[in-house]
Amino acid sequence: MPAEAVRTLLVTGGGGAGRTAVAAATAAAAARSGTRTLLLTGERTAAAALDGAVPDLAVRRTDPGGAFQDALLDLQSRGGTLLALLGAAPLDPEELTPLPGAEALALLRAVRAAQDAAWGLVVVDLPPVREAVTLLALPGQLRRYLARLLPADRQAARALRPVLAQLAGVPMPAEWAYDAAARADRELAAVQAVIDAPGTSVTVVVEPSGHGAEVLRTARTGLALHGLGPASVAVNRLLPASAADPFTAGLAAAQHDRLKSFTEACAADGTPLHELPHLGREAGLPEEALAVPLADIRPYKAALGSKGEPWSVLDRLGEDGYLEWSLPLPGAGKDGLDLVRRGDELVVDAEGFRRIMPLPSALRRCTVQGAALRDGVLRVRFTPDPGLWPR
Repeated sequence: MPAEAVRTLLVTGGGGAGRTAVAAATAAAAARSGTRTLLLTGERTAAAALDGAVPDLAVRRTDPGGAFQDALLDLQSRGGTLLALLGAAPLDPEELTPLPGAEALALLRAVRAAQDAAWGLVVVDLPPVREAVTLLALPGQLRRYLARLLPADRQAARALRPVLAQLAGVPMPAEWAYDAAARADRELAAVQAVIDAPGTSVTVVVEPSGHGAEVLRTARTGLALHGLGPASVAVNRLLPASAADPFTAGLAAAQHDRLKSFTEACAADGTPLHELPHLGREAGLPEEALAVPLADIRPYKAALGSKGEPWSVLDRLGEDGYLEWSLPLPGAGKDGLDLVRRGDELVVDAEGFRRIMPLPSALRRCTVQGAALRDGVLRVRFTPDPGLWPR
């Protein structure tokens, strides 16, 4: 089934906020409503609790070790001739253990593979917010690295490699590297297409606390930097405001007071907020009370430019003499914001996240005159460079 035909819900949030329980409950509720649903999770408990328990629901637990082993053995088999030429001894499957980062790559491959099946909904249990934003940005970053290391405009030289290979009697390393890079780029592009698909949404799960407020702020800024944003926010483990016990009543009052700031932030973004009750115990098999209503989750994409980027350019040359490059960064603060121009790119750092963005052709012929963060939007002023701007 094409990626655009499958709805994908990515669930992230604060550490210990109940992300997995909310993801599992939402998947189970969707399946009970008749939607053929797949839950992707790395948690053993959730996978065991739901496996076979709900009709129309399948659960797959991501396997970082198996995915890493398969990828490395495939790479080894494709480069076998070259490795033999270099005198390298092949690795056995038994000696392979996953390296740091294998979990992220395994999850991305699982998300991509799920798009080929006849699922109506794929719910993905992502890691906490910071790791989740890094994970969603990974395909684009890796594709950029590949393009820099093996640029497409040099591939015209590949016409000479078969001749050199015949003379040497072995495949040329450069040809093998370009082939491997091309395969990796296609796989990464497929994952990126799922992340950018109109049917892909992000739900952020937070607790009604000061830490939860910080998690939500981080999520809003980090996701926006990459052209995404929360499609819904779930405030989990909310105590009833009418609690009779004095201690519980005090906690409930503090939670509901904090809830006001969440409501204001979501209202500013136009994002639905869902209040999920505290069950008074650890959740086993997910309860309906923990499910986020799918009908209220609208796929969110930031206001994209003509090339699918999160920024936009406003022409103010006639009235003010400059072009304005704008990037929505809700929740960002000036202290955690940095901006550097490097050649034809802008490097933006926001709340510990970084993105390198190519400038439109018109702005490449301009110089940066200033920048400001106002109302959750980073605005950069560019003025034409007389030596490069056409008269």
